[in-house]
Amino acid sequence: MAEPRVGGLTPLTTIDFPGRLAAVVFCQGCPWRCVYCHNPHLIPADAATDWSWGKVRDFLSRRRGLLDGVVFSGGEPTLQAALPDAMREMRDMGFEIALHTAGMYPDRLAAVLPLVDWVGLDIKAPADRHDAIVGAPGGHARVMASLDLIRASGVDYQCRTTWAAELYGEAELTALAESLARRGVRDWSRQPLRGGKQ
Repeated sequence: MAEPRVGGLTPLTTIDFPGRLAAVVFCQGCPWRCVYCHNPHLIPADAATDWSWGKVRDFLSRRRGLLDGVVFSGGEPTLQAALPDAMREMRDMGFEIALHTAGMYPDRLAAVLPLVDWVGLDIKAPADRHDAIVGAPGGHARVMASLDLIRASGVDYQCRTTWAAELYGEAELTALAESLARRGVRDWSRQPLRGGKQ
């Protein structure tokens, strides 16, 4: 089986998977270039790292019974074709699965949603600001399609938006929150932009 490219690992977190003790696997590679990216070393898909999937697997196999879950973050995890197999492998070890995604690949998201217990979906910006924030065209519609898939799946989720006044105005942020509420989102979190990084 193909193995995911791993850019890093957080051995223990209490904040990235609500209600669970978890490890975070940072997947290498992201197609977007968000102006405030706090993990720029994870952007190049082919960057050399100190981690392999085998190393991650070995670490997590020793944490069975100690951790509740594994979070796949990034970068953008759904960029990687090996993500479903990696999630299945972790589920087979007894872990619950969380996914942090920006939602740019709705079809790939749909393929992994049956394997996921919780999703953190990044809503980067209002529609008219989205392309400038992420450095790529046409993403907002795909993110909304991903949101609709998550809501229809019944999987627990949270939407979150990183914001600072230098990105766009507070009125636009409020309008974004209201538009998400109209779409049925009940759990939305605003994350502050700190020092140019999330």
